[in-house]
Amino acid sequence: MFRNHPLVVVGGGDSACEEATYLTRFGSVVYLIHRRDSLRASKIMAERTLAHTKIKPVWDSVVTEVLDPKQDKVTGVRIKNVKTGKESTLDCAGVFVAIGHLPNTQLFKGVIDMDENGYVIPRRGSETNVSGVFVAGDCSDHVYRQAITAAGMGCAAAIDAERYLAALNQ
Repeated sequence: MFRNHPLVVVGGGDSACEEATYLTRFGSVVYLIHRRDSLRASKIMAERTLAHTKIKPVWDSVVTEVLDPKQDKVTGVRIKNVKTGKESTLDCAGVFVAIGHLPNTQLFKGVIDMDENGYVIPRRGSETNVSGVFVAGDCSDHVYRQAITAAGMGCAAAIDAERYLAALNQ
């Protein structure tokens, strides 16, 4: 779907740089759109990212619209330069937002135990404080967050859930 097509990553920190670098394996070019004129990533990560020939920074800009959801696919983005106000479009096949990692757990606030940053606190394995509710991936892992870690944790949570359901049927 994304192979040999332009891609967009939104952000300027380490996560955005990691994402952009990873996506160079697939996309023909990766536009790194950042609202400032320099990256907020660590020095080594920023240097590595900006040195990559497939990564094209788009400075002082924000995405104002993703095009064209009516086609059930991304065809581009509309961007606005925050300094000049000039608007333009970039053709792309995918948009990846990497502007921080806040876990999407607020729905469960006050029900499932979380730390001060909103990450679910697992008990034994992937069990939470609520019987029959298990946690996996970036909503509980504030260190590794994504990819293989989330897949492995998802498998562990599925095994824990299966064991829980089996115990109910005894």
